[in-house]
Amino acid sequence: MTDSSPASPKPIVLIHGLWLTPLSWEYWIERFEARGHQVLAPAWPGIDRPIEEQRRNTKPIEHLGITEVVNHYDSIIRGLDEPPIIIGHSFGGLITMLLLDRNLGAAGVGISPAQPKGVLILPLPQARVASVALRNPANRHRAQMLTEKQFHYGFTNTLSEEQSRPIYERYAVPGPGRMLFQAGLANFNPNAASKIDFKNPKRAPLLIMANDKDHTVPAASAKATYKLQSRSPSVTELKEYTDRSHYTCGDTGWEEVADYALDWAVRHVAAPTGSPATAGGA
Repeated sequence: MTDSSPASPKPIVLIHGLWLTPLSWEYWIERFEARGHQVLAPAWPGIDRPIEEQRRNTKPIEHLGITEVVNHYDSIIRGLDEPPIIIGHSFGGLITMLLLDRNLGAAGVGISPAQPKGVLILPLPQARVASVALRNPANRHRAQMLTEKQFHYGFTNTLSEEQSRPIYERYAVPGPGRMLFQAGLANFNPNAASKIDFKNPKRAPLLIMANDKDHTVPAASAKATYKLQSRSPSVTELKEYTDRSHYTCGDTGWEEVADYALDWAVRHVAAPTGSPATAGGA
């Protein structure tokens, strides 16, 4: 039986999203470490440089794709002494699901996850955010930096522009357009990098977290992902917040979100497939 008791807390791997750095997890790292967990928040390849340098020089990430990022975290996770809890935000949520599909991790949480292949809806707010890259085919091999206005719309729309500005200055970096093209065109590609076996019976338990005020990954998109993931006999649950934006990991009340994600994961670590004790809604 897997030991998930407080005496032996699981390691945690946090995966950041597009247009952010691992610094966006700073509050969660401190909170989870205070509970005795070993917490790793590795950067995507090329995102491990000083923020000023990333904004100035985007060449190291211009050809970065979904598979390269997944392989990067795959290597890190396989190097740990035991399967970790994996928690990802936005594109990090998609990466989390792809890692679980490789049968890695003891439990996973996708917070406003970018959609995998098979999600057919594209709400207008999400299309508006993605258009930063998708409006120009040449951006497939470029990296795009959001303007303050675009960041405010996509991440911090429940805050004022004045409240959003220091968040933008602290966390925002350019993101590789290739990843948006791969996700956006996945349903036209039989070998899409975002393809998941939704019936995988060996996949670890998964929690999808949706936010109703989210423009970048609207709740409708997250719920569509949940519906697909529910095809697996493994535990799959949905938690929806009615008043939170895409910046849910740092906005007021982030503690409740962090605690729910971790408590759920600890409770469901290595849950037997279809276990009556763990199945059911959030």
